[in-house]
Amino acid sequence: MIVEIKGYSAHVRDMDRNRYCEELNRETFLQGLGFRVVSFAYDDVASRPELCITLLRILLSRYGTVQASSPLDRADKEIILLACQLARPIRPKDVEVNLDLNSRTAVRYLKSLCSKGWFQPIASAKGIKTMQYRLEQRNLDDFGW
Repeated sequence: MIVEIKGYSAHVRDMDRNRYCEELNRETFLQGLGFRVVSFAYDDVASRPELCITLLRILLSRYGTVQASSPLDRADKEIILLACQLARPIRPKDVEVNLDLNSRTAVRYLKSLCSKGWFQPIASAKGIKTMQYRLEQRNLDDFGW
């Protein structure tokens, strides 16, 4: 993977049609060689680094390794990826809608991920029912996500 940080002036404002074509051809050539080219705006890196980190984690999650002690199936990975994309505690309804699952299956997956240490349940204000699940950051750090 190639990660580029592009400044506005050097890559957009000062670019004529010929340089624009060359830039696109260069990226296509690199992708043809098997590299994935990921570009970030310098302004985002400087002023919103948390956004860039989250986006990189989402991209890198496709290449993450899995611990032998707590294997993750495809749905588990998709739920973790969804939680990264949402960047907030996830609700069973989020899992239902985004993975096209019924409510019981969504809750079952979330509880399973809690038992594997990936999520922490968050109780409702009355403390009676679990309404949301918080992704455990330490797991993402352990896997480089």
